[in-house]
Amino acid sequence: MRLYPATWADYQRLLEIRGDRSAPRLTYLEGEIEIMSPSRRHESIKSKIGHLVEVYCLENGIEFNAYGSWTLEKKEEERGAEPDECYVFGDVSEPERPDLAIEVVWTSGRIDKLKVYRALGVREVWYWRQGRIQPFVLRGSSYRPVARSKALPGLDLEQLASFLDRPTASRAIRDYRAALRRRTRAT
Repeated sequence: MRLYPATWADYQRLLEIRGDRSAPRLTYLEGEIEIMSPSRRHESIKSKIGHLVEVYCLENGIEFNAYGSWTLEKKEEERGAEPDECYVFGDVSEPERPDLAIEVVWTSGRIDKLKVYRALGVREVWYWRQGRIQPFVLRGSSYRPVARSKALPGLDLEQLASFLDRPTASRAIRDYRAALRRRTRAT
């Protein structure tokens, strides 16, 4: 659902009414609010992607913090968003923004979250669509699609996405961890 025209105060009021719950997710871009209630399938995919990112980091000794649907906002830019999942890499105790935001996309015609994330300074955004993950990296004032993640340069996104079809998150985690360990032994 979209609300237009909407003010920053309208957006803030909706955030206040919703409270600390993670749904519905709210996005604000220059006078337009998008309200999205994620489906069970959407939440399953975003959680599996997140779990597999965490497995990759653990297997490769990468420090990280997961922040889920952290509400990111910048009043002066008239932008606010809540990623499906987001991460900060390294040993950062009080981050200002995530290094990576992950979005699971089912439909088109939504607010362009890359416009929102650009103003918020998120370095990298992954879009999952139809079984494929496309990373976008912030370069200057715009995002560019890239073949590989810059935040996690050794990560094979095609391999990670191939484990999302497992019937359970635990099976996806075990299978992906085993694949990563086989690859490490082979090198």
